Amino acid sequence: MQNKTIKIVFTGGGTAGHLFPIVAVARKIREQVPTEKLQLYFIGPKTIGDEILTQENITPKTIVAGKMRRYLAAVNLFDLLFKLPLSVFQCLGLLLWLMPDVLFCKGGFGALPAALVAWLYRIPVIVHESDSLPGIANRLIGRLAQKIAVSFPEAKTYFSAKKTALTGNPMRENLTGGTKEQAQKLFGLVGDKPLLFITGGSQGAEPINTIIMSVLPRLLEKVEIIHQCGQSNIESIQQQLPQTIPADSILKRYYHFAGFFSAEQMRQAYGAADLILSRAGANSINEIANLGKPSILIPLPESAGDHQTKNAFAYAKKGGTVVLEQANLSPNILASKIFDLISNKDLLIKMAQAAVNFAYPDADEKLATETISLIK
Repeated sequence: MQNKTIKIVFTGGGTAGHLFPIVAVARKIREQVPTEKLQLYFIGPKTIGDEILTQENITPKTIVAGKMRRYLAAVNLFDLLFKLPLSVFQCLGLLLWLMPDVLFCKGGFGALPAALVAWLYRIPVIVHESDSLPGIANRLIGRLAQKIAVSFPEAKTYFSAKKTALTGNPMRENLTGGTKEQAQKLFGLVGDKPLLFITGGSQGAEPINTIIMSVLPRLLEKVEIIHQCGQSNIESIQQQLPQTIPADSILKRYYHFAGFFSAEQMRQAYGAADLILSRAGANSINEIANLGKPSILIPLPESAGDHQTKNAFAYAKKGGTVVLEQANLSPNILASKIFDLISNKDLLIKMAQAAVNFAYPDADEKLATETISLIK
């Protein structure tokens, strides 16, 4: 292996949730393998982060990819009969041309064609599952893989015990190190109240935004808020704000919102937060845990297999979060829970420690090492 060029292909479903862990693992692989001897590729459906892959010197190769939905729909048949065979045919050509040393699967139906072809070509496969409830694609890929890594203990029961290890979920390195002082400068914080950071992920969360806006003046009496509302929701927030908080109200100074946050803004918002309100995607939970922050999680009800709810309650069992289900949520319930937590500093400290205990800060390094170990 010392003198050969090493080729590693990543594959995933084409979402930011798959992309960020791939980038984290790729960076650790580069630390272990000299750059001049390493070639990294990504095969999958067109992703929202092609430019990020390119910046990381990961060459993207786009394929058509269908989706296996967990409900009856005619489009499922179309995807199985047309898109899946086409994507397999594309992967037959791509992997024959590249002939990588190992295939790293992050999951999603977009990864299935590459995993099938890698198995045919006897290319070693490692698959990583972020959620407590593995998706259909990863359960299938797990049968073909030499190694399986999971982020939640609950996920281990769905795979072969001999091949499966609990590694945690890789986190973007540039989210650590934020401070209240830096956040104060970046966001213009007043800084004399506890800070609540609200995030619904890169796309925001409209139902959460609606509840927040309905109770915003009451919240701002006791907390300062940084709110990532989602780029598609920014206009709605801007329209509601004048009716919610009068322009001459002193409370307006305590509310800081934007549609999308850069990595630096996320770093500082996380670092400054006394409490985080978030959806329950695997990456969000992982970031919150690794940063040791107490949280309130509101799972997305429409997530595939209701995996966000399962993620949230699996994490809550460790003591790092409080789960509020959207179907039963009201403005009063949310406000009361936020105030209960913010006013109980001892509990926040215990939740923060439980979050740290849940985290696997070296997940990216473990996955990089396991990936490289499969190279013959």
